[in-house]
Amino acid sequence: MTNGATIPARDRLIVALDVDGVEAARVLVARLGDSVSFYKIGMELAYGGGLPLVEELKAGGKKVFVDLKLHDIGQTVERATRQIARLGADFLTIHGFPQTMRAARQGAGDSGLRLLAVTVMTSYDDSDLAEAGYSIGVAELVSRRAIQAKDAGIDGLILSPQEVAPIRALVGPKMALVTPGVRPAGAALGDQKRVMTPGEAIAAGADHLVVGRPVTQAPAPRAAADMIVAEISAAMGG
Repeated sequence: MTNGATIPARDRLIVALDVDGVEAARVLVARLGDSVSFYKIGMELAYGGGLPLVEELKAGGKKVFVDLKLHDIGQTVERATRQIARLGADFLTIHGFPQTMRAARQGAGDSGLRLLAVTVMTSYDDSDLAEAGYSIGVAELVSRRAIQAKDAGIDGLILSPQEVAPIRALVGPKMALVTPGVRPAGAALGDQKRVMTPGEAIAAGADHLVVGRPVTQAPAPRAAADMIVAEISAAMGG
């Protein structure tokens, strides 16, 4: 894989800072230390005043994924994407609708911000899509959005580990495949429905794994992160 082959095992783990405030995030980052190199700032923390943490984390040598799942009229998405690019974030999520993706691509320009299109949330299954009015299932919708994202020049996809192997075959080696819904063996599933272990997801072709509670709510978060990195490394053949 063009993306995955050169990514160190530790940089493949993205820890979700799903906490309600900036100080709690800082405490967690300090506790994790050099065991984690890549963090995700999602809606809860962003809306709790956490966006300035992007610049703070970057100054500390970390990589940052801003997970806002943008979806609005094109002009709004374009301008919002441009603002996130100015913060220096590495990844930004947008919903995988063609107009939204094209607008975000315009907003990111040549900033270096990599755009990830959300295909189908990992807490959804076929019955959830049917309830929402879709006439197709998860696999078909993910495939459709993956092709649309590639056509729009999007850098990567958010998808469940279960879709990684077929989508890698569909889009080729250059798109980053980033997978939530990753749970170490024996961990609680929480609200996730389409899951794999870290090793299974990497073996399937994922580039990055997003992990929250199995690290952040572990009795020893640093040890939990190190165990996941070790599993990733083993799956890479390291």
